[in-house]
Amino acid sequence: MWRPSERKVSEDFRPTWVEVDLEAIRHNARVLKPETAELMAVVKANGYGHGDVEVARAAIEAGATWCGVALVEEGLRLRSAGIEAPILVLSELPAGSEAVALAHRLTPTVYSDGGLERLASATRGPVPVHVKVDTGMHRVGIWPPEDAPAFARRAQEAGFEVEGLFTHFARSEEDEATTKEQLERFLDAADAARAAGVRPRVLHAANSGATILHPESHLDLVRPGIALYGIEPAPGIGAHLGLCPALTWRSRVSAVKRLPAGEAVSYGHRYRLERDAWLATVPVGYADGYPRQLTNLGSVLIGGRRHGIAGTVTMDQLLVDCADEEIQVGEEVVLIGNQGDDTIGADELGRLIGTIGYEIVSRVGDRVPRRYG
Repeated sequence: MWRPSERKVSEDFRPTWVEVDLEAIRHNARVLKPETAELMAVVKANGYGHGDVEVARAAIEAGATWCGVALVEEGLRLRSAGIEAPILVLSELPAGSEAVALAHRLTPTVYSDGGLERLASATRGPVPVHVKVDTGMHRVGIWPPEDAPAFARRAQEAGFEVEGLFTHFARSEEDEATTKEQLERFLDAADAARAAGVRPRVLHAANSGATILHPESHLDLVRPGIALYGIEPAPGIGAHLGLCPALTWRSRVSAVKRLPAGEAVSYGHRYRLERDAWLATVPVGYADGYPRQLTNLGSVLIGGRRHGIAGTVTMDQLLVDCADEEIQVGEEVVLIGNQGDDTIGADELGRLIGTIGYEIVSRVGDRVPRRYG
């Protein structure tokens, strides 16, 4: 039985919604968790658009022992919902947020002397921290990796418990050599840290691609993100695991009209009918996160059949060319998911506009209610 999101504060009148299959989340967590390592459910960005609290609970039920977030605010949401598992903030805490984060038992990441000093000024006692090492991604982290042991030692001498040491792979789903090089750099840094007297309990490196393809990178903890939601980190990666996409985006036809050949539709008249056709209006637009770039490219499922987007995707609505099929007002529309024998996946929509499935699901906005089952 589908139930509404905890974010719901009023009735949902507009007929569009996302369904999140929490059993799919649990299944994905179970098949992704190695026998020899713990699993961190990465639930940043509102659980990649699926709902952070609900996904975290389902993943923990299936064996996850950690949660990962990008923002202090995301960690606070989990705590306020009663999530008691350790929560790692995957980047350094923003200045001024340290006391609040620590008061709610969020585990900080550190990789700069400034970040370490701010954290030290906000706490007393052996607070656990994770030190991030840059082994080739070059966003954040200690670079070069050879500097990580000395930094970890400084953190320890400042009174912190260096609970974890971690890195992030840049190409784990597509390039074995680069991934092995990054892993070697990381393990060398971990060995040097131990030699310097720092002995982190948790070493972690594996994102979704590495969790699936590189078992040598599992170490003490894996951090799958997109794969937890049943979306392959790259085409074909994870197919053997039977990952189950958890998100279905549905709506209903709100208007139908028959138009003659030659009529142009939507803003800019970028689509002109080549024959008489039925045109369906769907109350979903780019303000909901359905990409405007799918103008004249995307398709939806109605009655188990594909129908193409006709003309410009507008803020609140889109039009669908149904050709000779007389679609009825109220018929179900699937924008992402299965209907009949066909499926439209987030990855498919991403490829059409030169992006990835991660972005497609993450951008589904708050004005699209979530239902959980």
